[in-house]
Amino acid sequence: MSFSRSGHSLRRCKEACQLAVRDGTPVRAAKLALVVGTLLVLINQWEAVVGEPEVNWLKVLLTYCVPYLVSTYTSVSKDLHLLRQSRIAEQEVHQEAEKARFRRSTL
Repeated sequence: MSFSRSGHSLRRCKEACQLAVRDGTPVRAAKLALVVGTLLVLINQWEAVVGEPEVNWLKVLLTYCVPYLVSTYTSVSKDLHLLRQSRIAEQEVHQEAEKARFRRSTL
């Protein structure tokens, strides 16, 4: 992998990490994890919830972590896509402005 390519990957990773911890992403992911995790705990550990076998707390923790991580990933990937689209649009506007300046200077 070339140096510029790895620099691009590092920048993208840094952006992804920033998006994962700001702009409401953690709160939205936590709300979704609370709802989905609770439903999954009830489905997967119903017998333990009603008191027959013992609750496996590690499984309960993971049951809440998975929807949190999926929601965070979805949010971050959507935000990264929008950032890419925004940068492409900015470049296109810049190129059009450069072309217009060049046309005016040749007149």
